[in-house]
Amino acid sequence: MRCTPAAFLFSVAFLAACAPRPPELRIAAMPPAILLPTAKAGSTDGRGRFREIYCAVRADHGAELPFDRPCDTSAALWQLPGEPPPSSGQLVALGPSSAGLTVVMVPGLLAECLVSESTVFGDARADLEAQGYQTGYIQTRGRQASEINAGIIRDAIRAMPAEARIILVTHSKGTVDSLLALATYPDLADKVVALVSVAGAVNGSPLADIVPDWVAQMAEAIALPECPRGHGVEAADSLRRSERLTWLATHAWPASVRTYSLVAVAGPNDMSAVLRPFADILSRTEPANDGLVVASDAIIPGSTLLGYAHADHLAIAMPFGANAPLLGATLMTHNDYPRAVLLEAAIRFVQEDLRLAPPPVSGGGG
Repeated sequence: MRCTPAAFLFSVAFLAACAPRPPELRIAAMPPAILLPTAKAGSTDGRGRFREIYCAVRADHGAELPFDRPCDTSAALWQLPGEPPPSSGQLVALGPSSAGLTVVMVPGLLAECLVSESTVFGDARADLEAQGYQTGYIQTRGRQASEINAGIIRDAIRAMPAEARIILVTHSKGTVDSLLALATYPDLADKVVALVSVAGAVNGSPLADIVPDWVAQMAEAIALPECPRGHGVEAADSLRRSERLTWLATHAWPASVRTYSLVAVAGPNDMSAVLRPFADILSRTEPANDGLVVASDAIIPGSTLLGYAHADHLAIAMPFGANAPLLGATLMTHNDYPRAVLLEAAIRFVQEDLRLAPPPVSGGGG
């Protein structure tokens, strides 16, 4: 059968809401894991400096960009306990960048199926280019396994100029696919200098273990004009916690590739309609989620934590506006977010960090 993207999203959300819990716990293959504060997990808390850069971008030109929100409250970035204070007197470089950086977006699960309606940071790339950065986009398969997408990412990066200095900006499952590509093909570090994970499914998602296989099979089997079908439940398998935690425990990506994490968290009143059934499932055990990923699962081990965006899983990175008025009116009902300011602030943070900080001594993962 064939259907429109809007009907497809509605069907998946409806099936998830109505599906009964599976009778078994899928924990047999999961390695032992522990939840720790970021400092104890070897991560760096960069929230104070990131908010400072975000506020500087907003004050300079960001307030004129779409969906402006205040920077000194929790309107755009959650102010959670322990956030470091802004650095004292350190200026934020806001002129056009001359660092020669290329910012390449990598989308997540099902994004290929919606490419005519939305692309990752599709409404933010023009601002980034106006600030002196080059941008690119790697179209991965929306309903296929991370191993397939890792090969696509490898080929796309290898085809870029030898002198390219690339920052990967990865959304959702795109983080999983990109870390797998870096670990499997370490020569990519000759060009990739950093990876910014945005609402990344780093540890997977409980939804991949809770939602029955027949729902995942339906989502991968429905015919859509813009993305090939998956095979069985391969995309869902790539997001199971057992898969992701085992992989993180046994793999490493090149130490020279710096990693950064942006987390999304939305409450019931901030969640788009299409995500509410999934958020309800996650909220039974973890209220801090973005509708598809739990906040604590969205931080790359050993990365620099940039902040917690006050947005759901889609609003943080995927605009649904003029190209998708029907989706915006029915399913993406809380999609307004200052994505351009968020993206520019993240890239300026990374550029500053690459310039100031010494190289790391070890890579992520096991």
